[in-house]
Formats: sequence, C-alpha cells, structure tokens
Amino acid sequence: MSAHDIVQRGLYFEEFIPDARYLHRPGRTATEADNVLFTTLTMNTQALHLDAAFAEAQAPFHRRLINSMWTLSTMVGASVAQLTQGTLVAQLGFGDITFPHPLYAGDTLYTESVIVEKRLSSSRPGQGIVTIAHTGRTQDDVIVATATRSVLVHCLPKESGA
Repeated sequence: MSAHDIVQRGLYFEEFIPDARYLHRPGRTATEADNVLFTTLTMNTQALHLDAAFAEAQAPFHRRLINSMWTLSTMVGASVAQLTQGTLVAQLGFGDITFPHPLYAGDTLYTESVIVEKRLSSSRPGQGIVTIAHTGRTQDDVIVATATRSVLVHCLPKESGA
C-alpha cells in the first residue's frame, strides 16, 4: 500500500461520539424479490409475506408486507460501512426492537444511527462496548423500525515506536 491509499473502515472505540447521528446513504428500495427470497431463505411461511391473495383479504393492510426481519437486517447492514467495517469484534445483542409501521415493496428504507453510549470493556483490554440506536424510515419519513444494538469494537491501534 502507498501513503495515498485510503481504505474504508468503521470507527474505533475512541472515534464514536455519544449523541452523534449518522445518516446512512444510499437508501435501499425493498422489492417483491427481496421479500420472497428473504422469507423463504429463513423458512418463514407467514402468508402475509408470500401469498398476495391471502394478504389482500387481511385487514388492516390488505397487501403483502415486507418481512420485518428483512427490514431489521437491512437497517443494520446499512450502518456497517460507516460504523463497524473492520473494527467490530462481536455483535453483543439487540434490544428495544419495534416495527411501528409496515414496509411495502416499492418503499425505500433510509437508516440513521445514534450513538447512545460507550464504555471500555472491563474484561477485554483494547476493546470497548458501544450502544447504537438504529431508526429506519421510508421515503415519506415514516418510521418503520427501531432497534438498539450493542457491539464490541477495537480501540485505536497503539503506535509502535521506531
């Protein structure tokens, strides 16, 4: 690598700023193919995702819904390049997951992440725990999903003396 090479990466523990909000772009437009593939790959037989005739007869939505786990996965995935690419040690867990409004094929999912808190790990030197609140919105600014995620990330590498 030369001195002018720039490698895209996530943030090290010290670079996370509490209350900072990251707007992850581009958004991702959900398609029927995404929904059917994800739903069948995960062995989810819910007719609201797979059977248009069934879904149309069901109140209150009267149409197929994008699988909420696709929405959650895509929301988290949208954050990786800016936040955790190459700096993540482990995903520790999720909490406070909500789906206040459905996502439909043709909607575009836009994700933002807010850094809720961070602390150095007490058991893993050189690593820290960061809590991130993710929010997914449609192109019309309707919130379709929220989730809090805890991750273990590396601290900045120590400079080696020459």
